[in-house]
Amino acid sequence: MRWMIGLLVMVAVFGGGCESLRFAPGEVQKENAYLHHRTAQMAAAEARREPVSPKLAGLTSLCELQSRAFMADYGLPEELPAAETIEDVLAESSLGIAAAAIVRSSERPDVWDVTDGLLEIGLAVAGIIGGVYGIRASRFFRRAREKSNALREIIEGNELLKQTSSEAAAAFKTAHKAQSPQTRQIVAELKG
Repeated sequence: MRWMIGLLVMVAVFGGGCESLRFAPGEVQKENAYLHHRTAQMAAAEARREPVSPKLAGLTSLCELQSRAFMADYGLPEELPAAETIEDVLAESSLGIAAAAIVRSSERPDVWDVTDGLLEIGLAVAGIIGGVYGIRASRFFRRAREKSNALREIIEGNELLKQTSSEAAAAFKTAHKAQSPQTRQIVAELKG
């Protein structure tokens, strides 16, 4: 009976597709969406104040409305960029945010994000199936996620240290030579 429930869950997950699954936007993408919304608001306000064609006024109003959906989808950034005036929106920092958002959006999915997603699915399946095996599997997946996060933090910290210190970079190269081929391959994959 349990295997049948598990099978039904798997069919539901795979039959439903991945349409509802997506990677969360990064902070720079949220900042860009907020700036886009503010830019659209200001453009629409200017179009209402100045004598423009009805088409341009309609386009800016529609753009303002559409930008609300993008901002709602992405969410607000932790810290709102300066966007009170037109000068704020047209500042060099806004152009930098837009450029960074383009780069971030074109990046391939991060290995860590994929791993976390798979572990979340494993925890959900273990919780649904239940029983002693479900609890054990849930503990296993939770512990694997903790280890995955710890490893990611170690690798990111090591990379930062290597960038700031040439002596540390040499020490890491020496340590890297002493690692097994499997470990080197895993670390290389995790670095992206």
